[in-house]
Amino acid sequence: MAQGRGSARSSLVAGVAVLCLLAIIQPSLAAFYNVGNGGGWTFNVNNWPRGKSFRAGDVLVFNYARNLHNVVPVSSRGFASCSAPRGAKAYQSGKDRIRLKKGLNYFICSFPGHCQGGMKIAINTA
Repeated sequence: MAQGRGSARSSLVAGVAVLCLLAIIQPSLAAFYNVGNGGGWTFNVNNWPRGKSFRAGDVLVFNYARNLHNVVPVSSRGFASCSAPRGAKAYQSGKDRIRLKKGLNYFICSFPGHCQGGMKIAINTA
């Protein structure tokens, strides 16, 4: 009977080890998407997500001239009105990487007139 308990314990330890390994590997399975493809994060990219399948954990790569643009995650209201709330985090490196969360993800450029010129994207993830 002691042998049976040892086998169950070994199986439990092996199962926990596999779960830990999957937790480590899962982030590396994320897809990376260059927003705007070769043109980068610029005007008229609002249709760029069309036809793509995004998953929670995927990473958007925003490449742009850092003195000309930024990237601000916003709510649906901010997306519709092209406005970032006071104190919103603005990414400004010119080579930003943002991991998508499950559900709707909205991004705009908050420089005056840029969002209105199509520098905004809405991404729905599974």
